[in-house]
Amino acid sequence: MKCIRAIGLTLLLLTSASVLGDEAARIVTVDGKGSVTVPPDMAHVSMAVQARDLDMAAARQRVLTTTRDFLGHCDELGIDAGKIQTTGLSIQPIYRWNESRSEQVLQGYLVRRQVSVELDDLELVGAVMEGAVDQGINEVSPPRLASSREAELHRQALAAAARDAAANAAVLADTLGVSVGNVIEVNASRQQVPPPVPVYARAAMAESDSAQATYSAGEIRFEASVNATFELIEAN
Repeated sequence: MKCIRAIGLTLLLLTSASVLGDEAARIVTVDGKGSVTVPPDMAHVSMAVQARDLDMAAARQRVLTTTRDFLGHCDELGIDAGKIQTTGLSIQPIYRWNESRSEQVLQGYLVRRQVSVELDDLELVGAVMEGAVDQGINEVSPPRLASSREAELHRQALAAAARDAAANAAVLADTLGVSVGNVIEVNASRQQVPPPVPVYARAAMAESDSAQATYSAGEIRFEASVNATFELIEAN
């Protein structure tokens, strides 16, 4: 289900006293806006696991173990390995300034690995995020919702904006007793409005230490705007 809305109106009639006798010099510049709203069908989940230890190898091993356990969880959920990225391993030494010795003192190492999962089944969002926490991943960001039809939806919003601009020009021309001629110039822009953070609810299940996550994805909106200049000609 999609909802196309054309909203907004900014009109500017440009004329010049020195060219009023020249029909081709009479123009109207209008804005048009359009949007398409659809349910998302994709989600991108970003997370990271980090560990701190005096021994760099120990911290690294904890991170690798957690990552391996999470990948096993994703495999159990039937997620294609090609949809998972585990790049971005970083190792950072941690120092403390020693005033008495006027030098940096090594306090240990912080090891961090970034993980991202692309989901084409929104029913798995809760299971992936809960599973990440259960496996020891300690940084989980809200999912970024998207649509597999993004290019098509952007074009639909752009078409709605163009129709809105043409309708605005026609209304103004009709009011002034003239007609709309050729398009002289068009400028267009488009954007995807960031959706609200999906609603997340976690409730303990009876007689169990596990938890169930429920996510309400809502809808995402694609918007476009058009600024167009039309000729004004004598009405037939």
